[in-house]
Amino acid sequence: MTKTLAQTERPSRSKANRRTFMVGLGATSLLTACNNGLQGTGGPRIDARADASLQYLFNTYPNTRELRDKSVGILVMPLVTEAGFGLGGSYGRGVLRINDVTVDYYSSTQASIGLQIGAQQYAHVLFFMTNDALQTFRGSPGWAAGADIEYALNNRGENISAETTTSLSPVIAVVFGQAGLIAGATVEGTKYTRIIP
Repeated sequence: MTKTLAQTERPSRSKANRRTFMVGLGATSLLTACNNGLQGTGGPRIDARADASLQYLFNTYPNTRELRDKSVGILVMPLVTEAGFGLGGSYGRGVLRINDVTVDYYSSTQASIGLQIGAQQYAHVLFFMTNDALQTFRGSPGWAAGADIEYALNNRGENISAETTTSLSPVIAVVFGQAGLIAGATVEGTKYTRIIP
């Protein structure tokens, strides 16, 4: 009996689909195994982590206080876990503050494809330098960070002075980890969604 072309292709497609599913499942499991410590916790714990992250940032890098003072709002993502095995992603939960008062909680997610194995954890803060930028962020059901975000530490490791921030970009990002500020790090493609913790 002769098999048709469609019949002979089915097993290979099925295997490819299973392989893709297993890689995705592996990346998700790795991300879950790295647990960023925010699962099943409410607002007070997220706020406490945000307080600790901001204290570390402002004490270690005093120039970032100028960004805080000139900004109209700050999104603090105190712990983002990024993991991958071919396919990967990152997840974290944080808080939006206006005038040092918590107004909303947000999750951050980012998917990635490429040669990556392992996991890392880091924090980042977005400083909204204009009311328009803040209103756009708050009014969006799922705001995605674009290529227009400026970074307080650029690829050459130089700090951006707060005097020039509003002319550079309405949103300034600072990405840092246990080893300090991360030069060349990006939040581009990260999606932020309002949540109820």
